[in-house]
Amino acid sequence: MNALLLVIIPLVGAGVAALWPNNRTRPWLLPIVGLAHVVLTGWMFLDPPEVASNAWLAFDPLARAVLPAVSLLFLVCAAYGVTYLQIRSERPNRVFVALLLAVLGLLSAGHQARHLGLLWIATEGVTLAAVPLLHFNATPRAYEATWKYLLVGGTGIALSLLGSFCLGYASLHGGGGGDLTFVALMSQGAGLSRPWVLTAWVLLLVGYGTKMGLAPMHTWKPDAYGEAPGIVGAILAGGVTTVAFTAILRIRAVIAAAGEGPIADRTLLAIGLFSMLVAALFLLGTRDFKRMLAYSSVEHMGILSVGAALGGPGLAAALFHVWTNGLTKGTLFLSAGNIRRAAGSPSMDQVRGMAVLTPRSAAIFVTGMFAVTALPPFGPFFSELQLVRAALAGGHGTASAVFLGCLLLAFFGLTRVVFGIVDGRPRTAARANGKRFVETAGVIAPPLVLLGMSLWLGLCTPEILREAWAAAVAQLFPTSTP
Repeated sequence: MNALLLVIIPLVGAGVAALWPNNRTRPWLLPIVGLAHVVLTGWMFLDPPEVASNAWLAFDPLARAVLPAVSLLFLVCAAYGVTYLQIRSERPNRVFVALLLAVLGLLSAGHQARHLGLLWIATEGVTLAAVPLLHFNATPRAYEATWKYLLVGGTGIALSLLGSFCLGYASLHGGGGGDLTFVALMSQGAGLSRPWVLTAWVLLLVGYGTKMGLAPMHTWKPDAYGEAPGIVGAILAGGVTTVAFTAILRIRAVIAAAGEGPIADRTLLAIGLFSMLVAALFLLGTRDFKRMLAYSSVEHMGILSVGAALGGPGLAAALFHVWTNGLTKGTLFLSAGNIRRAAGSPSMDQVRGMAVLTPRSAAIFVTGMFAVTALPPFGPFFSELQLVRAALAGGHGTASAVFLGCLLLAFFGLTRVVFGIVDGRPRTAARANGKRFVETAGVIAPPLVLLGMSLWLGLCTPEILREAWAAAVAQLFPTSTP
């Protein structure tokens, strides 16, 4: 019942927001519902419920390892959203608030889905709910980005549906009864039809990989992240892409049970390293600091894919990275949103000297950049270090070298853009951008809190978190230990 409440509470909140008459007070529903979700998630995290083997929706070990991070990120972004929507008072926020809460409910359903069909429905729901959020700014480029997101994301979801059909047929062809819960599919194991299993894996990896933003299916990300409000970008990067990653993990467990785990791991490793390389090369050339964050997200989705390919220890590192990357990326998106509003442009060709115009946001942005590029003692350093150790222990020396090389290139690209907009004297366009942006506590505290969480995870990762990640590894890799 509690697992269902994690879905129902945000969806009820979305309904209330849609009916709420006051445009000024409606944004307060975001942190109220977000806090209720965090409290319930935290309670279930500390006292995990019993999970029935045939349950379609459950707070199982994988959901326990990931969903609390999404819930925390949403709560902090919701607090930011109150001030953000006050600043944007010229825009009606009924649809924005309602759909943001709907996204939280659908993310909760996606992370807890233990049935192939329910997983697809939840992921499709997230895709559709996020569409109006992307064009909140109502600019021509925002509408263009929204259409690209819808078309590319819709194609990916269509492929994942086709892959789901193939996996279901693999079960029927092998004598199964048509039960599409992941437990039933894994128990059928080698009885699944090999050709249909491999076909399903390709389609599902491409489909959900599109939702993650793995290269070359990443083409929607630069436009969507570049034009969406910072709060939306943070939730997309730290929440929406994560549900696609957990989908791939659950499907990979079925593929492994069918005896095709090595093939799945090789494809995950290849597409992960390719994503990191593509992202690094684009980071060296981009001049838009919000699109820079999109390419950084592509890189980190590649990191998660590499971790999932390295067995139990690699998956434990990937789950650690879900937390560290999500919180750190939230810091960058929220502070970048502040800088974008103050500067009037996202391009480093027109933006300089933000350390003068927005000193607090610029300081948080620079610190977040160092954190996301794995500077100790922030969390990403330790999660990526753990992943490299897993790769070396598994005999993937070449992959480790490529991995580290991509991280270095990405560091050069990120620092080039970040210091380009922060340093120097303010450009005329930024100085003349109407009313000066005021860095109030409402827009500074949330990214600072997320940055503090990233630092906390690096300095003293709670043992209960490590236990949760280990339990998820045991669920997905029954023969491995993290």
